[in-house]
This record gives sequence, structure tokens and C-alpha cells, in this order.
Amino acid sequence: MAGIAVACYRPKPGRDVDLLDTVRQHDPTLRAHGFVTDRPRVVMRSRDGTIVEVIEWASPEAKTKAHEHEAVRELWERLIECAEFPSLSELPESAERFANFEPVDL
Repeated sequence: MAGIAVACYRPKPGRDVDLLDTVRQHDPTLRAHGFVTDRPRVVMRSRDGTIVEVIEWASPEAKTKAHEHEAVRELWERLIECAEFPSLSELPESAERFANFEPVDL
């Protein structure tokens, strides 16, 4: 198992809707190609507007293959167009012992 991945997407100015549309397609795309497990993903929003997505890779090989898959790469290119990628430590909640985020229903 490759484990749990936590990705942070901070929308570029005026790209909030584009970002959510792209994140909405992320899990179904990864799932359709067997890159993630059946565990439901979690999507949440930080106080600063950053979208946080939690997925579980199906295997280390699946993670590697996802980076080589055309449909996934195209989706990730769209993410790059509408978001920056801060680390978890940059989120305001990272300073809290028990961080709370707003749930995002896609």
C-alpha cells in the first residue's frame, strides 16, 4: 500500500469554481483507472480558502502509474492552472492541536 495522500490546493485569484470543478473530477478519474482504493476521499476547506483532499493510493505502483497516465496528467495540468500547492504547515489550522476544517460536498 502506498498510503494516504493529503493534497492542498489554494485557488488562484478568481479560480475558485474552476478548482472545485477539477477536484470534483479528481477522485472519479483516479478510481476509474484503479489508482486509489475504495476508501471514500475527504475534501475540506481551510480558513484561508485552501482545498484539502485526502485519498488513499491503491499501491506504490498505482501512485507511480498515475503520474504517467494521460488522463490523470491532463487533470493535474488543470489543477496547476487554477491552484497553488501549499504544504499542510502553511495552513492556519496547522498551528492547532485539533485542527478543524469546513467540509466540502462535491
